[in-house]
Amino acid sequence: MTTISDEPSGKVSLWYDPRVRSMVSQVILIGLIAWGFYALVTNTIHNLERLKIASGFDFLGTNAGFTLIQSLIEYDQTATYGRAFMVGLLNTFYVAIIGIVLATILGFLVGVARLSKNWVISRVATVYVEVLRNIPLLLQIIIWYKILLLLAPGKREFGNILGIGNFNITGLWTPKFIAQDGFWVTGIAIVIAIALAWMVARWASKRQQATGQQFPSFWAGLAIVIGLPLLVFFATGSPGIVEHPEFVSEGSMLRRGFKPGVGFVFIPEFLALLFALVLYTATFIAEIVRAGILAVDHGQTEAAGALGLRRGKILRLVVIPQAMRVIIPPLTSQYLNLTKNSSLAMAIGYPDVMGAGGIVLNQSGQAVEIIIMIMVVYLTFSLVTSVFMNWYNAKMSLVER
Repeated sequence: MTTISDEPSGKVSLWYDPRVRSMVSQVILIGLIAWGFYALVTNTIHNLERLKIASGFDFLGTNAGFTLIQSLIEYDQTATYGRAFMVGLLNTFYVAIIGIVLATILGFLVGVARLSKNWVISRVATVYVEVLRNIPLLLQIIIWYKILLLLAPGKREFGNILGIGNFNITGLWTPKFIAQDGFWVTGIAIVIAIALAWMVARWASKRQQATGQQFPSFWAGLAIVIGLPLLVFFATGSPGIVEHPEFVSEGSMLRRGFKPGVGFVFIPEFLALLFALVLYTATFIAEIVRAGILAVDHGQTEAAGALGLRRGKILRLVVIPQAMRVIIPPLTSQYLNLTKNSSLAMAIGYPDVMGAGGIVLNQSGQAVEIIIMIMVVYLTFSLVTSVFMNWYNAKMSLVER
C-alpha cells in the first residue's frame, strides 16, 4: 500500500520554494529599479554637461528681478529666486488650507441638505451638486475670474460688502491686525486656551461614557478659546492695532485708489481660485457625506428617536459619528485633489508654487531642479495630509469592548 507523506522532500529544487522565489524576484526588481534610476541620473547629468547647462541649486541665491502680485512675506525685485519660490509655496498652502476648511463645511451642509425632507432644500442641493461637479474646474476658475472683474468697480472707486470690507478691481480690502510689543503673552494664552478646551472636551467625553450625562463641551471650549486670550489681551494693555484700508480720492489720477500696503487685500485671482476650488470640491464632499449617512443602519436612527432625541441631536450624536468611518477615507482624496488642483491658478496668473516656479524656470533655465522642488512640495503636502487623516480615521474607528 502506497502512502503519501506530508513531509517535503529534501531533494526539491530551491526554485520551487515560494520563499526563495519571492526573495529572488524582489532582489531582481530592486536591482532593475536601481539600475534605471542610475541610468536616468547619469544620462541627465551627461546631457546637461553637453548642453553646457549648470546643475545644482546655487541659482536660488541669484536675484529674481521680477515681481509677484501676491506675497505673504516681504518680497520685491531684488529678492532671490529662492525667496520667489518660497512666496509661491506659501501662496499654495494659503489657498489650500482655507479651501479645505471652507469646502469641508460647505460639503457637509450640502450633503445633509440632500437628505432633507424639505423638497426645496433637497432639490436645490441636488442641482448644485449635479451642475458644478460636471463643469471642468479650469472653466469654473476662468468664469469666476471674469465675473469678479466685471462686477468690481474701477480702481478709482469702490463698493462695500456688508460692512466687512471694500472692494474694487484691485481686490477685497479689509482691516488688518498688527501686533505690537507684548502681544507674545496673548499668543501664549491662545495656546493654553486651546489646550484647556481640548482637556475639557476629553473630560466631557469620559464623563458621558461613565455616567451618560452630557456636558456642553463645544460651547465651553469656544468660550475658553475666545475669552481667555481676550482677557489676557486687554490685561496686557491691548498690544495691537487695527489698520484700516486707506482710499486716496484726491490728487493725480495715477495715485487715486487704495493705498498699497495699508490694510489687507484679497486679490481677484485669489478669490476666483478659492471660489472655484471650494464650490467644485464641496460637490464631491457632499456626495461622500450623503453616502456615509446612508451607510448608517436605519435602526440606529429609530432607536435614537425612541429615546426621545430630536432630529438634530440624532444626526449630531448618533448618525454623523458612525458615518465618519465611511466619510474620512475618501475625504482624504478630496483634500489632496484640492491642493493639486490649485496648480490651475496659472490660467489666471495667481502666483502659486507652479506659477512662481514656472517663472523661475523660464528665467534661470534650471528645469530639472525646479521640477524636483515642485514635486517634493506636492509630495510632502500629500504625505502630511495622508498621515494626519489616517490618524484621525484610526481615532474615529469603532473600538470593540
